[in-house]
Amino acid sequence: MRIGIDVGGTNTDAVLIDGSHVLASVKQPTTKNISAGIIDAIHAVLESANVSPNAIRAVMIGTTHFTNALVESARLDKVAVIRLASPSGDALPPMMAWPEKLTRQIGQNYFLLPGGYEFDGREISSFDENKLRDVSRHCKALGIKSFAISCAFAPMNPAMELHAAKILREEHPDASISLSHEIGRLGIVERENGVILNAALATLAQHVIASFKHALNQLGLSAPLFISQNDGTLISSMQAVRYPVMTIGSGPTNSMRGAAFLTGIRDGIVMDVGGTTCDIGVLSNGMPRESSIADDISGIRTNFRMPDILAIGLGGGTRIHLNPDKYLAEEISSEDFQIGPDSVGYQITKESYLFGGKALTASDIAVMAGKVSFGDPTNAPKLSANVKDTIWQCIQSMLEDGVDRMKTSSGDTSIIAVGGGHFFISDTIKGASKVVRPEHASVANAVGAAIAQVGAQIDKIIDYDKVPRDTALAGLRKAVSSRVVAAGAMRDTIEIVEIDEVALSYLPGRAAQVRMKAVGDLADLNATADISDHSFRKASHAH
Repeated sequence: MRIGIDVGGTNTDAVLIDGSHVLASVKQPTTKNISAGIIDAIHAVLESANVSPNAIRAVMIGTTHFTNALVESARLDKVAVIRLASPSGDALPPMMAWPEKLTRQIGQNYFLLPGGYEFDGREISSFDENKLRDVSRHCKALGIKSFAISCAFAPMNPAMELHAAKILREEHPDASISLSHEIGRLGIVERENGVILNAALATLAQHVIASFKHALNQLGLSAPLFISQNDGTLISSMQAVRYPVMTIGSGPTNSMRGAAFLTGIRDGIVMDVGGTTCDIGVLSNGMPRESSIADDISGIRTNFRMPDILAIGLGGGTRIHLNPDKYLAEEISSEDFQIGPDSVGYQITKESYLFGGKALTASDIAVMAGKVSFGDPTNAPKLSANVKDTIWQCIQSMLEDGVDRMKTSSGDTSIIAVGGGHFFISDTIKGASKVVRPEHASVANAVGAAIAQVGAQIDKIIDYDKVPRDTALAGLRKAVSSRVVAAGAMRDTIEIVEIDEVALSYLPGRAAQVRMKAVGDLADLNATADISDHSFRKASHAH
């Protein structure tokens, strides 16, 4: 049996799964102390199913800790940024156009050093070991322990980044080091941004994972802990400490994986309506479609693996801004009211009219329009039939526009409606060939966390004039499969779920950038708990 948990901005959801059966589920308001909320959710789901903690073989958590830290620009480390790309890489300094509050928190300690590669593999300049040692000693004297290393075209050749990390560890044994080729793709500015964010989260990641483990110990759970990644797969808690930035988009992907699991639909659109937003994503072969463009994280452009998600400001707690003088109006237009984007969030049980508050929310409208029943409708204000209908139709238009923006073809497609606010999605929404509402739809995100597989990805540039295409692809399959096994998967369950091949006309020969992704089911969970950081790192760099 597994426990899956997803911490959202409004609710913390937990499910207990035995094989493919959901035995129990709970949905509770997210608490300010997220770890305490997780403890409460686990305790509630175990009590609901009358299951002993000893029966749990794994706990999977999707968390908002790291996202919140970046949004709030709080609890972040000071970071030393080392860029190996001089002299050609000196034109644009690191952290350009970053939000001032974030740069102030992280500091602008950056060092432009010789090194890096051209697009064809030639060195820009030679690596200077002495300069790097000087930088390391300087940062150590300043008390800086987090380092972000980026090198021009490192995804093609990580040798300089690995060498730099080795030198830093010799000079600064306590340093926490993040390498850009392990975080992002080609494009040094976006890749460097991602590795800086990862380095800034280093200490917080250690504390968060330690607090999760402490919480499990308090509950008598000895099961291994896994954390949800942005791409819908899992990493061990140990890997999450090293790569916290790879978990910040896990909420929407958990919902999409849960939706696919609960319905059996592998291709379609998932609409996850929570308390604050509606996240719309596309399922491709049962996995979330990844974004193919640079993603914006807290105002910063990055290019690491993130789901292609459209988030619109519509959820159960979304405020409806309507002048009380218009509540009984015989006729109103879209100019007389505004839907969101602000939300009462997890305070909906205090602030919404349905629960005795004074805020008109989207949930109030849904209940008054007869689309769902909860709370106390007698607390809701009197609205004319026209007002209720006009606002409800505007909500449907927002959802239909979102579907239209995410579709890749003109035809209708299957839509899976999940999340606590899935009742907002009409059965006749435009663009849908059918709307499917699976059992346990309201906790699909926690289900997605519980059933997630282990995954790995390789992104390489290959010259097919030097290595035949079939040979190159076979080598990548072997390499990515080894990474998945090292992360804790059973070898005989590994599946290649994505191969993306792009010809690079600006390189000599028949060069192509190949990205390959594989997933596999978790092996013996007691064994995976002991996978060492060293073994994972060794497998990651074996190829």
